[in-house]
Amino acid sequence: MGELEAWQYALIGLIFVWSGFVRTSLGFGGAVLSLPFLLLIHDEPLIFLPIIAVHLLIFSSWIAWRGHRQLVADNGGQRPETSNIDWGYLRRAMQIMIVPKLIGVVGLLTLPGNVMTSIIFAIVIVYAVGYVLDKPFRSNNRYVDAVLLALGGYVSGTSLIGAPLIVAVFATHVAAHQLRDTLFVLWFILVLIKMVSFLVVGVDLQLIHHLWLLPCALIGHLLGERAHRHMIASRTNLYFRVLGGVLILVSVVGLLGPTG
Repeated sequence: MGELEAWQYALIGLIFVWSGFVRTSLGFGGAVLSLPFLLLIHDEPLIFLPIIAVHLLIFSSWIAWRGHRQLVADNGGQRPETSNIDWGYLRRAMQIMIVPKLIGVVGLLTLPGNVMTSIIFAIVIVYAVGYVLDKPFRSNNRYVDAVLLALGGYVSGTSLIGAPLIVAVFATHVAAHQLRDTLFVLWFILVLIKMVSFLVVGVDLQLIHHLWLLPCALIGHLLGERAHRHMIASRTNLYFRVLGGVLILVSVVGLLGPTG
């Protein structure tokens, strides 16, 4: 990024503030809602993807640990009876997703990008409309859920559009107060796999740019924490309504945008 102007660096910093805010407040979307803007400034995805991945590893582990510590504090310093993470559903989901994820990462199977994009975003919109209307759609069929999770796992291995589908399925099975932290543990696992693939093929992790972009993401993270607490404290199921609205926005942009 050495050939960029000062104003371009400033915009990149602001976008990473936005990325941190979205990621922390909702539990997903830090990449999918920031990368398109980043590419308008500098059209080289492999410069930004490792930075976003490292940020996700740092903040996902931090958020999950803080959630646990908060539960301990609320329980008078004793081990809480419930966790901030739904480990049971996370394990079941990972058993379904791990093989498709690896297939996607190594590129053993290539599906038409435009067809894949249209199918995924159409499915996500069905789920998202339910959240907005406070009437979440449930498949009531574990095999359908398994197919959707496997599809989300595969696409997360090949691109950035798997998260909305995975979130749509998780949100119907995980309680609101556990959803964000559970998703962050899942993202940590999935991104760690992606980072290993970056290292294997020799992708530059852009470590020098973490010195100034990590503080930008931290500002967004702190703002996102406040927004998340407000949504969870709301008695109108605000968190799921906002989640649904963002999923619809991502899906519409994905359907209307280039798919090639």
